[in-house]
Amino acid sequence: MTRRGALILVGIALLAVAAPRRRPAMPKITQPVLFGTPEADRILAALQVFPPDDPWNQDISTLPVHADSARIIASIGAGKSLGYNLDMNFVIVPPNQKRIPVKMLQYLAESDPGPFPVPDNAPIENWPLAVNEDIKAVARPGRTLDDIQRHGRGDRHMLVVDPGNGKLHEFYAARKTDAGWEASNVATFDLRTGALRPEGWTSSDAAGLPVFPATVRYDECERGVVEHAMRVTVRRSRRAYVLPATHFASRLTDPDLPRMGERLRLRRDFDTSGFPPHARAILEGLKKYGMFVADNGQDWLMSISPDARLKGLETLKRAKGSDFEVVETGARSGSERPAK
Repeated sequence: MTRRGALILVGIALLAVAAPRRRPAMPKITQPVLFGTPEADRILAALQVFPPDDPWNQDISTLPVHADSARIIASIGAGKSLGYNLDMNFVIVPPNQKRIPVKMLQYLAESDPGPFPVPDNAPIENWPLAVNEDIKAVARPGRTLDDIQRHGRGDRHMLVVDPGNGKLHEFYAARKTDAGWEASNVATFDLRTGALRPEGWTSSDAAGLPVFPATVRYDECERGVVEHAMRVTVRRSRRAYVLPATHFASRLTDPDLPRMGERLRLRRDFDTSGFPPHARAILEGLKKYGMFVADNGQDWLMSISPDARLKGLETLKRAKGSDFEVVETGARSGSERPAK
């Protein structure tokens, strides 16, 4: 692509910023609030996650289809169904939440410094529902949150949202111990600026992307459309990333494979009229905002909050890989660092 062509695509992207929704006043937050509650819904309805012109909030419905779209979709699986994990839960904390140290065990050089506002009731990925590709990671009935915090399996994401201070803290492989919290990695994002990780850095996701802004939530499904880009995993990715991703997690160089940060969009002609409301809200969001390739995992799996109020999600499997296309955003690609 020529430099002029790239500039034209960037210009298109800037023009495709979605008009921001008018938000209610932020409720006062005086104690930790768990996901999946009416109180959390009210906070989230008022919370602007990254600026309106941030890539996560970009309307990509009119961006051009990538020249290699058909081959990339085929590499993921054109005949495979869209799926989901009920995995990414979170806790919202007050601005004066006590900060505590969290011991980093693995990616210290690519972790942000603490201390962090982690409350005692911070949930661990998958709790309390049990829909996940990793059956060893799901919460068995009757297990307490404390037991999951200490002994749960899997990737163990822990997401802490701090609206008052405009911060998002995301931990990978988080665990509570008698000596305190520990994790393999922590990434802190600025909710007000949307600043990216340094290029080459991972996050709690392989792509270096945030998880919370990509997670489907009940409050937005109730409003009728998911108003941001979502998150999807693929089994095989390329040794490259495209911004806003900052990291890759593969040694494969096949150009038909998706890069970390590749942006996929549900085709405009996909008929959503026969889907139940919550599933339709997700699918309409995929037409307007799309989803980023964020990590390696099973093909076509999205992240949805494990909120028991969400209904009809099983119908999402009626959407196939062939119903998606890769879009050209004009963003820069990178491949400078070794795989995670």
